[in-house]
Amino acid sequence: MDLSPGDRATDADRAALADLLAGPLLPAARGLLGCQLHAGGATVRITEVEAYAGTAGDPASHAHRGRTPRNAVMFGPAGHVYVYFTYGMHWCMNVVTGVEGEAAAVLLRAGEVVDGVDVVRKRKGVKVPDRDLARGPARLVVALGIGAAANGTSVIDGNGPLLLTPPTRPVSRSAISAGPRVGVAAAQDVPWRFWITGDATVSSYRRHVPRRRAATKPAE
Repeated sequence: MDLSPGDRATDADRAALADLLAGPLLPAARGLLGCQLHAGGATVRITEVEAYAGTAGDPASHAHRGRTPRNAVMFGPAGHVYVYFTYGMHWCMNVVTGVEGEAAAVLLRAGEVVDGVDVVRKRKGVKVPDRDLARGPARLVVALGIGAAANGTSVIDGNGPLLLTPPTRPVSRSAISAGPRVGVAAAQDVPWRFWITGDATVSSYRRHVPRRRAATKPAE
């Protein structure tokens, strides 16, 4: 009998993932690499993440200035997802980590579609190369078929649209690379982006470049 991801996840799996996500931010971020996220008829193996420290002095975090209606999920329990709209066109997804009230979270930047490729191609197009189906945070969300309705739901308990399961092959610390976060204006050089070294689905690094203001013509 073909079991759903929820049926395959054991109580031990759930407990281990809950402990990981409730712990310190950076180990949680690295520990998410290789985990599998199931939703919308597809499964994505996480290959790249970025950590954001929330209220702990990280100016690049959406929560560094405190709680707002938009970022409220980040202040809640670990293991819930913070889904937000960016650039007026893309959804991105973070997994909340650490202690309630600290608002730490991990952005899921990229992954490999390991199940449901045909389903994902209906969302992304038949000509998209396999490596690009979930390469980048917006593509990853589209690949899994989620949006605003997933905001605030748990990836641990199996009651929401997303379910996280442990790696089929654990990723060793020696196989993980670290570097600056992509396109971040504040704290640009903080090495809190983690990825599986050499994985083809990891997104390209782009350093933030400030926009130049148009020159103002002097008043006559």
